[in-house]
Amino acid sequence: MELAYYSDYAVRLVNSEEPLREKDVLTSVEAVRALFGANQSAARRATDADVTRFRSVRARLRAVFEAADGGDETLAVDLLNSLLLEFPVSPQISGHDHRDDDGHPLWHMHLADHPSNATAGYAAIASMGLAFHLTEHGVDRLGLCEATPCRNAYLDTSTNRSRRYCSDRCATRANVAAYRARKREEAAERIERDAKTGRTAENSQNGSR
Repeated sequence: MELAYYSDYAVRLVNSEEPLREKDVLTSVEAVRALFGANQSAARRATDADVTRFRSVRARLRAVFEAADGGDETLAVDLLNSLLLEFPVSPQISGHDHRDDDGHPLWHMHLADHPSNATAGYAAIASMGLAFHLTEHGVDRLGLCEATPCRNAYLDTSTNRSRRYCSDRCATRANVAAYRARKREEAAERIERDAKTGRTAENSQNGSR
């Protein structure tokens, strides 16, 4: 499993809440377990107590994205470092059941789950994954969707660092909104221009009398 994969854990948790829409899907232990995806052995450790703990970690991870999105690299790194210190990981070399064409194990780095509780395990791998992404690609690759009121977190993997939205849906919605805003502005300018033209014509007629 590639270490970069773990950064998706952070995005997944942060996006379980949409503050501006007052939406939060992290309301039950089932919702907590769903965040683990295919890692069901770790998900089974989750209990009702993890709901509150996950929300706390979520707020701290969102703060990392907010700092990065606001251009405060030092704060983003400091916030992430505090998570790494609190939730350490145990890196291991693993082959799992993956084999190459000759039957040899495909060795790779794996982050072992923390055994104490589900929150500690999830927070550890999410924070480490985000740290790998940040150091590999840069703090500016951590963003928050510009489509109001979304503000979902995303990891920019574009070649020219141009990503601004969390999804194609938000990008389309933002483009449509911008197009409509331009049309309204153009219509307002046209009305104002026509009004000025009308006043000029009226003044000209009055002056010729």
